[in-house]
Amino acid sequence: MYLTPQHILLAGATGLTGEHLLDRLLNEPTVTRVLAPTRRPLAEHPRLDNPLGELPALLPLLTGLLDTAFCCLGTTLKQAGSQEAFRAVDHDLVLAVSQRARALGARHFLVISALGADANSSVFYNRVKGELEEALKAQDWPQLTIARPSLLLGTRNEFRLGERLAAPLMRWAPGKYRGIHACTLARALWRLALEEQDGVRIVESDELRKLGR
Repeated sequence: MYLTPQHILLAGATGLTGEHLLDRLLNEPTVTRVLAPTRRPLAEHPRLDNPLGELPALLPLLTGLLDTAFCCLGTTLKQAGSQEAFRAVDHDLVLAVSQRARALGARHFLVISALGADANSSVFYNRVKGELEEALKAQDWPQLTIARPSLLLGTRNEFRLGERLAAPLMRWAPGKYRGIHACTLARALWRLALEEQDGVRIVESDELRKLGR
């Protein structure tokens, strides 16, 4: 069954995937409003609502009914500076976004997690992503879509040495381990937003590549 999201929250609109997703949303004639809070202003658009400031402070101020919310937030341990700071973004802030979206009426939450997410993992990054997924499931969303992309490919505003070194290899990795272009992921997320089904759906990277073609 398919639906038509009209009132959308997009968290992380200035990130690698978020930029592509925002462009797609604003070019969809069925979308009435995109609420995209950011620290720096986005290009003006008649259907874009762009509150400016730090996201934790903006969340309680967001208003207007929603039907769908996308969360493209994410950082790295190096960028965050510590494990605690990383968790504050990739776990705590994502949960805060989901809670505010639910309070505004959203029924479908789509979030970017990561390949290998596992709450019992010995790898800190994977464990945080897995704990996030479990916390989101506990919120009992009518519809929750968890995307688990492999390494994201594309041109970032900031330099990430590890991704730059791994990208050539990940382009040829098998199955779900192969890297995925951010524009492909954005297309997949939009297609998933159009599908109406109850409960939780976890989408691995190989399926995301197919959906985003």
